[in-house]
Amino acid sequence: MNRNLTSRHLIGWLLAAPLALVLLLFLILPICLIVVVSFWQSTAFSMIPAFSFENYEFLFGSPVTYAVFFNTVKYALISWAVTLVLGFTVAYFLAFHVRSLTWQVVLFLLCTVPFWTSNIIRMISWIPFLGRNGIANSTLMSWGVIDAPLEWLLFSDFSVILAFVHLYTLFMVVPIFNTMMRIDRSLLEAANDAGASGFQTLVNVVIPLTKSGIMIGSIFVITLVMGDFITVRFMSGSQSANMGRLISNDIALLQYPSAAATAVVLLATVLLMIAALLRIVDIRKEL
Repeated sequence: MNRNLTSRHLIGWLLAAPLALVLLLFLILPICLIVVVSFWQSTAFSMIPAFSFENYEFLFGSPVTYAVFFNTVKYALISWAVTLVLGFTVAYFLAFHVRSLTWQVVLFLLCTVPFWTSNIIRMISWIPFLGRNGIANSTLMSWGVIDAPLEWLLFSDFSVILAFVHLYTLFMVVPIFNTMMRIDRSLLEAANDAGASGFQTLVNVVIPLTKSGIMIGSIFVITLVMGDFITVRFMSGSQSANMGRLISNDIALLQYPSAAATAVVLLATVLLMIAALLRIVDIRKEL
């Protein structure tokens, strides 16, 4: 009996070994190297492998860091809230209002059509639409809604968040839709028979049973927005920045230890936010 148990444990370890090796080589080891380099010193042209806190002292001693960090969290939270509302609405419509499986598949594929092109192309496509002489301003002026072009439509926080929502809403739709499709429809019928209104059914039945999908989508959106710097650069017209932009600038200036320190702080922040989400919902129990 003990021999069979030991052999099963051995087989389990052997099956997990390839994936564990991949994670070690391409995830754990690079992160460890980044942490190590973040404590190195640097000059204008070289890195000095000497232990020092100067990168972190400069990072936390600069008021620019706190302003950029605030921008990063602001973009992440607002984008998360908007994508959650949109993603939940789209998923709810597809799961409960579209009865035909064929139409569910067709409409879901239509949602993915914009994602067949690169992020940069989809992002840049907003520029001629939101510009001072773009389609949005021209239409509003022709309708008499405004007298002068709206300057805040482009190269502003509004355009950055709009691009984030456009780029990452699907990452919220997919897990929520997947979770909703697994809800037993008899529970909805029971709530209806008990006299619950549509809103009461949504709040007391659908949302609690969709918590795991909401949490997975939230983790996707928050991590993607926190690390995205190209969108902030283009859609803000280089007038705003986030932590990813700081890392990009340091790398362009060959300041790798400083970039590594910023990356460590960003990674720690993202992990803390994910840990807070997982404290709210235990995904392993919900799935």
